[in-house]
Formats: sequence, C-alpha cells, structure tokens
Amino acid sequence: QVQLVESGGGLVQPGGSLTLSCAASGFTLDYWTIGWFRQAPGKEREGVSCISLSDGSTYYADSVKGRFTISRNDAMKTVTLQMNSLKPEDTAVYFCATVMHVSTAMLRSSWPHQGLYDYWGQGTQVTVSS
Repeated sequence: QVQLVESGGGLVQPGGSLTLSCAASGFTLDYWTIGWFRQAPGKEREGVSCISLSDGSTYYADSVKGRFTISRNDAMKTVTLQMNSLKPEDTAVYFCATVMHVSTAMLRSSWPHQGLYDYWGQGTQVTVSS
C-alpha cells in the first residue's frame, strides 16, 4: 500500500528556512515521481517542485526557483524540500504526491498539475510570519 507522510512544517520568520520531508512506504523509489504542492487559504493547490526518481530531473515553480531545493534520500526513502529565504506568501499547507512511470516529456509539461499524481500525503502546515 502506497503511503506518503509529510513532516517538517512549522512557524518561521520571513527570511528563515525549513526542511520538509516526504517519507514514502509501500513502493521502491525507482521509476516514481515525487511532487510537492501547496495550498494557501482560499487559493487553489499549486505545484511547487518535482523530482523524477528515475533520472533525477527536477522542476520548480518560478515563485520558488533559487530558494527551494528538492532532493532524494534513498537510504531513508524520503524526498526533502529545502526551503530558504521564506516569504509570508509561502504560507500554506504543503503536500507531497507521487505517480509511477511518467515519461520525461509528460513530466516536463505536466508536473505542476495535481491530476497527474495518484497518491497524496496528508499535508504539513508552513507559516511564515514575524
């Protein structure tokens, strides 16, 4: 049974950093794609970043490029999202999601679309405030 569990959220001041983790179970990491999404109150869920666990390619939303870094830890079966220089507009519930066997071409064009993903975690709250 595929399960994803997010952790690492919390309250941080503007300019600070947080590291989110997505722990995967029920499947091996190869051939899967892990995406991070976020949803702020009153807003639609948006794609933040994505990593292909088959070839290591990564993707980022323009709003987080240069500030967020996605990476994998095979030993721990986790995917982390390192978030630096956080802004109040980064405040949201962050979710990780996964899908298996997505081509590079499909991923390149569709990674931010939540309909691509089959399994979702429960989310972790990130609040950026002074």
